[in-house]
Amino acid sequence: MNDIDSSTMTSKVRSAVLWRSGSQIAAQLITWTSTFFVIRLLSPSDYGLFAMTQVVLSLLNLLNGYSFTGALVQAREVHRHQVRQVFGMLILLNFSLAAAQFFAAPFAAAYFRAPIVTDLLRVQAILYLTSPFIMIPQALLSRGIDFRTQARVNIGAALLSAIIGPVCALAGFGVWTLVFAPISLFVARAIGLSVLGRWLVWPSFHFKGAGAIIGFGLAILASELLWFVQTQADVFIAGRTLSAHQIGIYTTALFLSQILVNKFVPPLNEVAFPTYSRMAGDRPGIAFAFMKSVRMIMLVAIPFSLGLAITAEPLVLTVLGAKWAETIPVVQVLGFATPFVTLQILYTPATNALGKPSVAAWISGAGAIIMPTAFLIGVRYGPVGMAWAWLLAFPILTLIATIWSLQIIGARYTALLHALWPAAFAGAVMAGGVVAIDRALPSMSPFSHLIALAAAGAIIYALTLMVTARDSIEELLDFAGIKWRRAAPAA
Repeated sequence: MNDIDSSTMTSKVRSAVLWRSGSQIAAQLITWTSTFFVIRLLSPSDYGLFAMTQVVLSLLNLLNGYSFTGALVQAREVHRHQVRQVFGMLILLNFSLAAAQFFAAPFAAAYFRAPIVTDLLRVQAILYLTSPFIMIPQALLSRGIDFRTQARVNIGAALLSAIIGPVCALAGFGVWTLVFAPISLFVARAIGLSVLGRWLVWPSFHFKGAGAIIGFGLAILASELLWFVQTQADVFIAGRTLSAHQIGIYTTALFLSQILVNKFVPPLNEVAFPTYSRMAGDRPGIAFAFMKSVRMIMLVAIPFSLGLAITAEPLVLTVLGAKWAETIPVVQVLGFATPFVTLQILYTPATNALGKPSVAAWISGAGAIIMPTAFLIGVRYGPVGMAWAWLLAFPILTLIATIWSLQIIGARYTALLHALWPAAFAGAVMAGGVVAIDRALPSMSPFSHLIALAAAGAIIYALTLMVTARDSIEELLDFAGIKWRRAAPAA
């Protein structure tokens, strides 16, 4: 890649990241305002019942054909006929999944011993009907590293969903609130992307010549199926042992502690995948870009995760309310596990873009053994035991992912340690300082307590970085388009 191409690509990536992450922040602020309002109105058992349905949806969603759209993003050239073929695949798959979920719902309800799960799953089958109209334009726009259009649609859909949720909760819909809000979100995204994406084509159900697309998609699908086992085994196992209330406590704590890794890192990976794909012939360039992304993302992820852990009590009491106090010890443990989760999922876009989706599949396979084993042990000790399963098992899985992925990316372990060091050191100093300050603080309201600890943590973290890794701050600000350089000495 010459200097002009490199500069152009950097500009496009910066724009894509700012639009994708910026819209994600805006959409999540809208969504969280609604979500935390709804949490205060609903009960833990409502969230426990909803979590049971998500095990089924998460499994079937793996078969919705999203992996085939990845082939459209990764391919060097894409023709209209290939788009029609993938659209046809998505229609066949998703309409079949909707029917399968409708008829299988009673069996899932019987497994969880919760009859209402039948009706919840049958209504949620509507989600599959919208999927083809979301995934195709999303893939085509991502291929062109155009995230501005997606941003406009996502924010509009989030606004609609943020209105539907509280209205349903206030109307006394209970657990159905958690069903209707996502449906409105998906329908709005399908309509918005279809109109603004200007992509609509007639689906083709003749799949001759689609071998490359199917092969790439199946490799990713294998990885996602194993990822499902790894990530959904907790509720699947706990659903037969813990009460709906306990599951609600655990899943809400997991949601809170993994907000960053689940809501903000995946959108960044959406930008990383097409970017790495365009650089597929430049292995050193991919290794450099990967380390840069690790350094910048972990600069945010580590203090965020550790901050959640050490401020769990005032945070939960302020945001969720006193009735969710049981989540406090769960959040405290999960917060220390989240940095490992964040690092592991950063590997997949790079290895997939290099045409090695089998690497992610092997990693997910290891996770499908390690994590369920940990959950089978942890469930004996309730929600806190499930949290400890994450903290003790996931570092092992991250180590395995690191060993297998870095050799494909072509990066050295020393480079990874160098990328992680600034955030890890400053985060440790921040955590120690906040704990010390917390012990010295007088008794105060949860909100005041939270503000005091958050402010102290931000100051300590920023000052530590300024002293030990000023160049990392400058790199992050430069990427965001904020020029903050030390003045050059006078001649």
